[in-house]
Amino acid sequence: MDFTAKKVLVVGAGISGRAAIKVLLSRGADITVCDKKDRNEIVRILHTELADKVTVCSSWSDLDVNAFDLLIVSPGIKPDTEPISTALAAEIPVISEVELAYLIKKASTEIYAVTGTNGKTTTTTLLQEILAAAGKKSAACGNIGLALTTVIDGTDIDIAVAEISSFQLETIKTFRPHICGLLNITPDHIDRHKSMENYIKAKSRIFENQQPDDYVIFNYEDPVLLKISEQCIAKKIFFSTERELPSGVFIKENKIIIKLNGQEKVVCGLEEIKLRGKHNQENVLCAAAMAAAAGIEPRHIAAALKIFKGVRHRLEEVGVADGVLYINDSKGTNPESSIKAIESFNEPLILIAGGRNKGSRFDTFAQAIKKKVKGLILLGEAKEEIKSAVMTTGFTNIYEVEDLRAAIKKAHQLAREGEVVLLSPACASWDMFDNYEQRGDLFCKEVHSLGESKEQ
Repeated sequence: MDFTAKKVLVVGAGISGRAAIKVLLSRGADITVCDKKDRNEIVRILHTELADKVTVCSSWSDLDVNAFDLLIVSPGIKPDTEPISTALAAEIPVISEVELAYLIKKASTEIYAVTGTNGKTTTTTLLQEILAAAGKKSAACGNIGLALTTVIDGTDIDIAVAEISSFQLETIKTFRPHICGLLNITPDHIDRHKSMENYIKAKSRIFENQQPDDYVIFNYEDPVLLKISEQCIAKKIFFSTERELPSGVFIKENKIIIKLNGQEKVVCGLEEIKLRGKHNQENVLCAAAMAAAAGIEPRHIAAALKIFKGVRHRLEEVGVADGVLYINDSKGTNPESSIKAIESFNEPLILIAGGRNKGSRFDTFAQAIKKKVKGLILLGEAKEEIKSAVMTTGFTNIYEVEDLRAAIKKAHQLAREGEVVLLSPACASWDMFDNYEQRGDLFCKEVHSLGESKEQ
């Protein structure tokens, strides 16, 4: 696509917006950047080298959307807000930054995409590690923190391994990963998508442009994925943690097995993997299946699995204080994710939870707490909602605090040697923090500053 002299409105000055601006400037586009932040703040975020080359606008009302040929929208901007809704009504093209990346990529560059409600970052990072172990020039990017456009345009790679969110998929048009993996779909972001049906449709878009020579990897044990797999025309590979499959990737006799084209190959034993929890077995199998689809030998997959320790803010072991292990699972931003975190431990748990609810129910989360948690510390906007759900189960060992520092202090008081303090909020961080990384970083900082003696 030729962007020369095209008038492009970039909505949102975050990571994806800035990446889009750089790509478009290098291709001769006339760019306006719009964000709800104060104009001076937008200029600061863009830095001088970008701000001097674009028109900056901090008010939707100041824009004449009809003056633009194209809108590129950041994933955090809802499609039903201005100026997006006006552009859509006027049939002005609105695309995401990942769509832009696909439009500018070289034909030789392949995109492997991972989506799902939970496990995306771990699976994306692990898959890239497997490719690296096999000597492939690759990079992990997308919703993981490094824009897909930046990797496609600014690095010399053969494969971009992209974590893709439902928000990014809302505004794709031609985006077509050669291999994609779908981990699971459980209720999340219902406040954004309005219904579970809409959320499923958004996730399903990851394979809508694929052709018969592409690949999709599905979790056989997820009923939603099993159903939507019927819509897929690409080659399908299933993985399962629960059963041996006639073809696919599965666990047999505590070993990871790849069985494709009538050949069965052992990758490695489960005891050789460093990742904790059943949910991480799903992530491992999905990454292994995507690697197998790419022609990667089992020995390279095994080499990466044996050393991969996970990603930051996802069941991250922060440290031990007074014999208590502290775990940062700030990336647990919905109940299903936090349930999986809770189920990863056999030790008595002190759980820190709460934040901003994204439209989820906490009933099943409450049952997991009742079954596995010794003490529950709640904070944030959703603390009363979570407390109500948990108390319905008969669990009453609940402590309410005002902020994360107070939560860590209370956990330090409650936990005993051999126990685990787990931060897994089951909520978004936006009521108190800019993002889950900021929340997790503060947790790590406070844990590292804990004294040797426990307060009484």
